[in-house]
Amino acid sequence: MPASAPLTEKLRLDRQDPYLRVLCVNIFVKDLDRSLRFYVDQLGFGLVVDQSYEYGDRWVAVAPPDGNTVLALVAPKAKSEERKLIGKSRHTVLVTEDVMAKFKEWQKRGVKFHHPPQTTLWGGIFTRFDDLDGNSFSLVGRDDFVREIETQRRLAAEKLEAERRAAQELEIAKQVQSRLFPQTLPQMKTLEYAGVCIQARAVGGDYYDFLDLGRDTLGLVISDTSGKGIAAALLMANLQANLRSQSAIALDQPERFLQSVNRLFCANTTDSAYATLFFGQYNDSTRRLRYANCGHYSGILLRATGKREELSSTGTVLGLFAQWTCTIEERQLNPGDVLALYTDGVTEAFNKRGDEYGEARLLEALQKKRHLPPQALLAEIVEDVQKFGGRDQHDDITLMVARSS
Repeated sequence: MPASAPLTEKLRLDRQDPYLRVLCVNIFVKDLDRSLRFYVDQLGFGLVVDQSYEYGDRWVAVAPPDGNTVLALVAPKAKSEERKLIGKSRHTVLVTEDVMAKFKEWQKRGVKFHHPPQTTLWGGIFTRFDDLDGNSFSLVGRDDFVREIETQRRLAAEKLEAERRAAQELEIAKQVQSRLFPQTLPQMKTLEYAGVCIQARAVGGDYYDFLDLGRDTLGLVISDTSGKGIAAALLMANLQANLRSQSAIALDQPERFLQSVNRLFCANTTDSAYATLFFGQYNDSTRRLRYANCGHYSGILLRATGKREELSSTGTVLGLFAQWTCTIEERQLNPGDVLALYTDGVTEAFNKRGDEYGEARLLEALQKKRHLPPQALLAEIVEDVQKFGGRDQHDDITLMVARSS
């Protein structure tokens, strides 16, 4: 019954699965149309559903403005056992903030009450009225107990709405952040490369990028910002904007480029915010790699000969010091050499025993799978890290692989 579907989206207090709530109370009446006018026109109920079926039955349901419980109006067939139940309902209780106001309002609309509102021993106020068939209803005011229930219901509704909005905003943030990662890869003749970021939460602080620096030069960026979740994602977005806005000077003046990025990052973030960063520029013609490692994990350069080299730190992290500098190092890449850059979510992934994946496992995986294309190599390593860590991923897994060809 499509008309009743939105009711399942209403407030629930139990917060448990499976979903459970009172859907409706049957009220037996003689004439559906006559009773419908009474409940809608005189009591101000809303029509929830009025559905006729091929075999002649009709389902009519109404609900008070609150809408949490429905009254199903049932007109039994002549000579049926249910026909005897018309006018016999005595136990339906309606609650309102102001019994006297509702009493006066409904009296003017012709509703017949048993008596004016009366106080009770439990501190509330109540009256009774009948519908057109003699079904009797109680109308009660909110005593302290009912007020507490209503307060809890309202607070639960507000919490659910806040959670819904937060989830919606987080999904939007996730979509926005996904666009901050590289959407296209500049073409290189002598370098195959790929990157991946598997976030532990909806959004995170890891970042990688590929920048077209002009004159056959590719910028390689991998970074990890401080913090977790939304806070880290905002830092990541700030850093990405700074890197891309200043990238025009990166080719000829890499130190000045990074100093400018650090200055902007310092100016636009809190004193405790920082980011580790590996920045490299690869020239497609000369196969030269110039790089700066700003407090990041050492890059791994696997030579085709089997030798391993570390591209260790050449400066401190970005964001903590306004006066900041770094040095630029160089490496010559030869065909078959593989460069791997990563964040702590790779090597510090841990299993149930508390063992870390570690650099040794990463190096072993790189050596075993180095013959694969970069994208396939990334997939193999990510799968290996996730298999090692099990279901729970505690940090972003970000990895970049480039191979000189």
